[in-house]
Amino acid sequence: QVQLVESGGGLVQPGGSLRLSCSATGSTNRIYSMGWYRQAPGQQRELVATFTVLGGTNYASSVKGRATISRDNAKNTVYLQMNSLKPEDTAEYYCNARLILPTVEYWGQGTQVTVSS
Repeated sequence: QVQLVESGGGLVQPGGSLRLSCSATGSTNRIYSMGWYRQAPGQQRELVATFTVLGGTNYASSVKGRATISRDNAKNTVYLQMNSLKPEDTAEYYCNARLILPTVEYWGQGTQVTVSS
């Protein structure tokens, strides 16, 4: 009941910055958590950062200090600001939303982030 569309990915030089956006449409009033996950080739999908309606945030240790997740309720959009990017940040980044009443989870199609010189 929610559609997620990611944008902002691309090719970035090491040490550069990027801001990913995830716009949600549909039953956005039922969303209690949104976040970003990433998956590199041959790797498991892993959490990058999450944000809850209660205001809590959670970051993977690998990006702590370099990533900031934020939300614009009016625009139903979640952002992921990534700074000091490293080649190991290269992955497909997916937006995730968790809803309640009933409980359900949605994923975006993903946006590619490539950190390379």
